[in-house]
Amino acid sequence: MSKKQKPTVQVKRFSKAFVLAHAVNALSFFALYITALPMYTEFFDWLYPVLGGPEGARLLHRIFAVAFVTPTVIWVIFDFTGFKRWMKELITWKKRDLQFFTEFVKELFGFNFKHVRQTFFNAGEKINSIIQIVTAIMIIGSGFPMWFPQFFPRAVVQWGYFFHNVGFGLAIAVVVGHIYLSVVHKNSRPGYSGVVTGKVPAWWAKEHYTEWYEEEVKKGNFPKLDDPSNKKKKGA
Repeated sequence: MSKKQKPTVQVKRFSKAFVLAHAVNALSFFALYITALPMYTEFFDWLYPVLGGPEGARLLHRIFAVAFVTPTVIWVIFDFTGFKRWMKELITWKKRDLQFFTEFVKELFGFNFKHVRQTFFNAGEKINSIIQIVTAIMIIGSGFPMWFPQFFPRAVVQWGYFFHNVGFGLAIAVVVGHIYLSVVHKNSRPGYSGVVTGKVPAWWAKEHYTEWYEEEVKKGNFPKLDDPSNKKKKGA
């Protein structure tokens, strides 16, 4: 395919509901992290004036905690088909998914690699999603006894603080890797537009999600990139 096609031919990867849910998830997560920092260590006490003092920080933390629960609801209500596909792919593992990781390590460190045929979500994204689900359950589940300690045994509240910290720690590690691959790494960076506009470069989608792309071509939804008639197309 010609280089001129790469910046022009776009295909739809995510729905508007997913884009909104992803934005709410990201913003609320970072807001929770920032509002929690001065409550965990005096090193960040300088944030209190910005957050309205200790009480303001707690209030904001609880507001964003509620927002943190809504992305899944948004996705389920407005794009249940996309949500079902996500859940189905998380429990569907094949030999190619294991092969993906070998090539991914090569790609991550700049060695020669080959693209392993993947569906809508590749194996790396499946692992990322599973870890995010686990950490979200830990964060949300432990948050309830911390927020309403009067309704829970003291031991449950104390363990809540422990699991809250562990959950956020694991989540931060996953988010850092997620941001690096989405924004920094040259081979995966082109797909970042998917969570902003819902569309990604067609050539990138075909390389990284070959099976899904070919299925959409058969349905007539995506252009067949090796077709000369597509050279002049600016979008799809």
